[in-house]
Amino acid sequence: DNCLGGECDYWSDCFIVKARKKAQEADVLVINHHLLLADMTLKQEGFAELLPGADAFVIDEAHQLHEVASRFFGDTLTSRQCFSLAKDAIAEQVNDAPDMPEIREYADEVENAARDFRLALGDSGARQAWVQIKHKPSVVQMLAQLISALSELSTRLAVASERSRGLDQCHQRCVTLLKRAELFSAANPQQGSEADENVCVLWYETFSKSFMLHSTPIEVAKLFKQYTSNFDATWVFTSATLQVNKNFNHFANSMGLQNYQADVWSSPFDYEKQSLLYLPPELPEPSDTAFTQKLIEKAMPVLQASKGRAFLLFTSYRAMNEAAQMLQNKVDYPIFIQGDLPKHELLARFREAGNAILLGTSSFWEGVDVRGGALSCVVIDKLPFASPGDPVMQARIDAIRSKGGQPFMEYQVPKAVLALKQGVGRLIRDVNDHGVVVIGDPRLKTKAYGRVFLNSLPPMPVTDQLEMVEAFFTEKTTESELETACS
Repeated sequence: DNCLGGECDYWSDCFIVKARKKAQEADVLVINHHLLLADMTLKQEGFAELLPGADAFVIDEAHQLHEVASRFFGDTLTSRQCFSLAKDAIAEQVNDAPDMPEIREYADEVENAARDFRLALGDSGARQAWVQIKHKPSVVQMLAQLISALSELSTRLAVASERSRGLDQCHQRCVTLLKRAELFSAANPQQGSEADENVCVLWYETFSKSFMLHSTPIEVAKLFKQYTSNFDATWVFTSATLQVNKNFNHFANSMGLQNYQADVWSSPFDYEKQSLLYLPPELPEPSDTAFTQKLIEKAMPVLQASKGRAFLLFTSYRAMNEAAQMLQNKVDYPIFIQGDLPKHELLARFREAGNAILLGTSSFWEGVDVRGGALSCVVIDKLPFASPGDPVMQARIDAIRSKGGQPFMEYQVPKAVLALKQGVGRLIRDVNDHGVVVIGDPRLKTKAYGRVFLNSLPPMPVTDQLEMVEAFFTEKTTESELETACS
């Protein structure tokens, strides 16, 4: 944030500057979604560019692009930004404006106001729509105090900004943070109007000592289309989980893609021979308080047949912890639980054990690659519907409903389908892998939309017979032993 550009004494040696220069000279660049969107934004605003022009953009893992764009095209005000601004403003004042001690005074005010505002927001762990708390007297008072402190600091920095590039940078940052804070004030409760396609939902998060205020666009299709129209290039979007119910409509609509060409290439994995989908019978509805207990009871013989070597994926920490307690002292296999160790270390120990059971939540549903015999079973407790209490989710549901649409089938089901496909995809990671997926949610069979989920999964044989699961593992064990003997 306080980069001095060409005025920096270390500009020619800066590794970021060198990286950007190499990028400008390169023929092929491999980057992440965030850097691409940053460059698109800079080009749109006409300020600068991070990356060279290109003839083609290939977006891998494109199913993640909508959520990344939602955050990127919005605005965020955090306590960390306020603290960082205060620290940098004081440092620049000492160096370039020693005769303006009031800058330090108001920088301290910003830091204190940010801390007081965090306390006014209440307990940590909140993730709510701003409308839920914006009228709370202490929040109104402390937000006004933060806005006042930022305004006063901005006024002083404006006077000092001509003295150095560093002070000017601090002034620009202060103006930006002030605008974001004012967005959340009672006098300016939302950005846009109900009829505006770019209307944003305002929401907040609290942590033990920090906060984040977010302004997130409800729809990104129009925004993304505006950015991509600036590039005379071909765009290719790829992912193993772009289809819902065997079509691309959900992804295309969410990103504003029209008149596109689409195709599907068969997986190199032979799912019909390498895998089996087991839907345990007689499980209660997911809302039943005994659901997790019953699921573990159904999963126990499967875990015995697979000899451990399993991921148990849950849609909530509560269910994961309940299952972990039930499994303790009931299985002879090592048990690893998300949160006990860093993710990479958990996975390393899981692979090394060769017969372990790992329990995890959302972060283990995607981007986890365990090849070979260490993972031969994936148990998923419920269909991964996002919480309707999520403020961005609720705003999008309301927007679809206001236009006469059906948010459940148009938005909630497709999102859950893509998440389920990611979870199921943890099982088969190599042409030699094999295993069983267990999904405990009875709605796959009892609800009409269950067929949408099943149609979207790989072509795995489906059974509700435990005997078939046991026979599958017996057969694969025999095949493996024969291959070992022959080699």
